[in-house]
Amino acid sequence: MSKSSDNTDNNVTREVEVAVIGAGTAGQNAFRQASKTIENIVIINDGFWSTTCIQVGCMPSKLLIAAADRAHEANHSDEFGVHATAQIDGQQVMKRVRDERSHFASYIKDQVDSWPEDKKISGRAHINKQGLIEVNDELIKANKIIVATGSSPYIPDNWSDKLGDTLLTSDTVFELTDLPGTMAVVGAGAIGLELAQAFKRLGVEVTLFNRDKRVAGLKDDDISNKAIVCLNRELTMHLGSKIHNVGTQTDADNDRISAFIEYEDSAGNAQQWQGEYVLVATGRRNNIEQLGIENLDVELDDKNRPKQLDKKTGQIGNLNVYIVGDANANIPLLHVASDEGYSAGNIVCENKADAYIRPPAIPFSIVFCSPQIVNVGMSLPEIQQDPELEYVIGRVSFDNQGRSRIMGVNCGLLHIYGCKKTDRVLGASMVGPDAEYIGHILATAITNDLSVKALLDTPFYHPTILEGLRTALRDVQHKMKIPYQYHDTQEDNF
Repeated sequence: MSKSSDNTDNNVTREVEVAVIGAGTAGQNAFRQASKTIENIVIINDGFWSTTCIQVGCMPSKLLIAAADRAHEANHSDEFGVHATAQIDGQQVMKRVRDERSHFASYIKDQVDSWPEDKKISGRAHINKQGLIEVNDELIKANKIIVATGSSPYIPDNWSDKLGDTLLTSDTVFELTDLPGTMAVVGAGAIGLELAQAFKRLGVEVTLFNRDKRVAGLKDDDISNKAIVCLNRELTMHLGSKIHNVGTQTDADNDRISAFIEYEDSAGNAQQWQGEYVLVATGRRNNIEQLGIENLDVELDDKNRPKQLDKKTGQIGNLNVYIVGDANANIPLLHVASDEGYSAGNIVCENKADAYIRPPAIPFSIVFCSPQIVNVGMSLPEIQQDPELEYVIGRVSFDNQGRSRIMGVNCGLLHIYGCKKTDRVLGASMVGPDAEYIGHILATAITNDLSVKALLDTPFYHPTILEGLRTALRDVQHKMKIPYQYHDTQEDNF
C-alpha cells in the first residue's frame, strides 16, 4: 500500500497488515471481522470510541421522541374522553436522553475496552504523500487501509460565525440541559422532521424551514403532499422558503442574545423569524476531505465522494483501500454501514474464498416522525425512467382504516409499486401509522423475491393497522389483472 521511499521507511514506527481508521459502526465491524484472522492490525480513532447512532444519532433522537410521544398522548386525548395536561420537566427530559445514551454507549465501551491496547490508537490520522499514516508520534505503514471516518453535520457557509452559540446541530442539540422556549429547524429531512416534531410536542415553539416544497426527500408527489397535510396539523412549516441571512441580536431590555433568520416565503414575501436557537439539519457530509486519501491514489468527485467504489466491499478500484460507512457517502444508514464494515473486514483477510460478503441491502429508510415516513425498494422516478418496466400502483389511505381510526392516528397514504410482468413488489413509499413494520414486511418480500400472491396468502390479523398493507396489495393484484379469487369483504376498513 505504501508509496514510501527507503529513507521514509527508516522512520516507520510500526508496520501492519491492516489499519482501520475510524471506530464507528463500520470501523468497529471491520476491525472485529478482520481481527478474527489477522493478528497484525490496528484501529485508529479521533474522538469518542462510540458510534454516530448511539452518540448523536438514532438513539438520542428516539429517546427525545419517546418523551415527546408521551407528552403528546397526554395532551391530545380529549377525543377519547381522557382530559389531561402534561407537566413537562425539560431538564429531566434532556437528562434522561443523555443518561440512556450513556447506558447504550457503555456496551460499546466494554467491547472497545476488551480489545488489546496495542491495537488501539487515539488520535487524528493523516495519510502523507508517501502513503504512510501519521498519527500522534507514530508513522504507520499498512498493506491495507479501511477508512471508516463517518460524517459530520453540514453547516452553510458563515452560519457558525453569524449564529455563534445559538447554532445547534444534531451533534450538539442533545447537550442542551433544558428545553428552550423557541427554536427554528432548517431542513425537512429525516433529522429535521424528527427533531422539530419532538421539540414541538415537548412544548417548544418550533418553526421548520425547507427550501423545497416537500418533506423527507419524498419522490412520490402524492405521498409527499399527504405527509405535509398530516404534519401540518402540528408543525409550523415554511416550505419553499429561501433563507437570505442569519445572525444574532441583543435584546435591549434584558441583554439576551437571540437568533434571527431573514427569509423569503413561498409567496415571495420578505419575512423574519426570531428565537433562541437555530437547529441546522441540512444533511451530513463525509469526514474524508482532510484525511489525505488522495495520497493513496483515491479519486474524489466534487462532493468528496470516492470514485470507483465497490458497493459490496467498499474497495476503491483495485487498490488496497476500502472506504465504508458514512465515509463513502453511499447510503448513510446504520444497517448499511454495519454490512459494509463487516464485508470489508472479511475481504481484507487472506482467505478470500471463504469470506462472506454481504450483498447490498435494498434501499430502505424510515423517518420516525408521526405519522412515520418510509421508503423501500425502487422509487417511483426510478421505475418511471425504466422503459422496460410495466408497473401499477396499489394504494390505501389510512384516513378511514379501521385500527388507525380506533387509535386516533388515521392520517396517511401507502403506495406499493408492483411489476405487471413478474407479480413482484418493486418498491413502496408511505406515510402512516406503524409504517416501520409495513416497510420491514415489504423489504423482506423484495429481498426474498416474494410474489404479491404469496404476500396475500399470509395471515393479516383483524383488526390491525397492517390490514392496510393487505388493501394496497389487493389493489396491486386487481390492477395487474392476475387471475385470483376476489375476496370482497369489509375487513380492510372495519
